[in-house]
Amino acid sequence: MKKLFTVKRTSYKTITELPDSWSEQDYKNLLEIMEYDGIAELATQELKEMCLMSLTDNEPGDAAKIVLQYVFQDKLNKGQLDNLSNELLDEKLWEEYADLSMHENFFKVHQLLYDAFEGTFPHPEAVSFSVSVVGKDKGGLVVFDDYPEAPLLRLLVAGMPKNNLIYRLFDEQIDGEQFPEAKDIIWQLQTEKGQENGLLFNIISSGYWFKDFKYVDMFESETHADE
Repeated sequence: MKKLFTVKRTSYKTITELPDSWSEQDYKNLLEIMEYDGIAELATQELKEMCLMSLTDNEPGDAAKIVLQYVFQDKLNKGQLDNLSNELLDEKLWEEYADLSMHENFFKVHQLLYDAFEGTFPHPEAVSFSVSVVGKDKGGLVVFDDYPEAPLLRLLVAGMPKNNLIYRLFDEQIDGEQFPEAKDIIWQLQTEKGQENGLLFNIISSGYWFKDFKYVDMFESETHADE
């Protein structure tokens, strides 16, 4: 059943790094893969710098292959690693790769390689924005209980132009009963209690999907949960 909401964008910014995307342990693991001696002697603040320096001891394509293999583990075979390590040099795979479930991790890969090679790889940019959602119907917030990405994405699309990429590619899912791709379009989602009968959603995703939301202010629209 569809529920009516008032939606207001409360913030919007472009980001070049995903929060907590690379940990100290990640840097240690990559250094170990690259056979760096003396990892235990490195201070915490030195780990990232040394990891970036060690990556640049390789050709960009070879460094890309190291990071890809670490991030995706056994999801990519040798042929895919060879191809993607070259494609990373020119293509924004966090926007262009066919498998949406891999986009966030491709951004993570690009982020590290861009830092290491100072612009040899495409500049990674994502968006971080917040929206206040207030239900016009009593009990309407229940649509966000089980799988909030789907009803939230249906709401967000309603505030953007009809030629928005999400609507063009997923019009059946927006109007239909299942939207499994929503969780891959919205990379990170945090939910906070808002005003009465309201929620505040903090969203991180690609500008590829949400560049138009920068110009959204406030609107009303209906949404529904997946069946």
